[in-house]
Amino acid sequence: MKVLALKLLQYTYKTFKVFYKVLIMKIAIINGPNLNLLGKREPEVYGSKSFDDYLQELKQIFPTVEFHYYQSNVEGELINELQSVGFSYDGIVFNPGGYTHTSVALGDAIAAIKTKVIEVHISNVHAREDFRKLSHVSGKSAGSIFGLGLKGYELAVKWFVDNNKTS
Repeated sequence: MKVLALKLLQYTYKTFKVFYKVLIMKIAIINGPNLNLLGKREPEVYGSKSFDDYLQELKQIFPTVEFHYYQSNVEGELINELQSVGFSYDGIVFNPGGYTHTSVALGDAIAAIKTKVIEVHISNVHAREDFRKLSHVSGKSAGSIFGLGLKGYELAVKWFVDNNKTS
């Protein structure tokens, strides 16, 4: 009886692992400088909701996604995080903030990893100052979303879910 129970338990665990891989995607959301101030900083441009509150909404919308969230104001830390998740996650939603326009190194980091990246910007960077029209990230990303507010993150996650190759 114990052998039968053990075999059943092993079978159940193997089935669960297969089920988990098919239904659960791992998506990292990485936010760059000043995005820790969402909800406080320029609400007329960036809205009045904190990213932590918005992340809870994303978790409700996408129950089959395991989210990892990271934010830093430091360029090198963003590169380290991209490299850390860039070989084991199913997707990365990345808002590099102001580093978009200045950091060749972030573009190089995206090119160096396996995981696809979707660049997201809350504001429409092309409708702002001229220097914001240059992105060192767009050309290395699977796609870019600009100017749709926090909804851009949801659309990026939806793209990853809809294009999940494990299911």
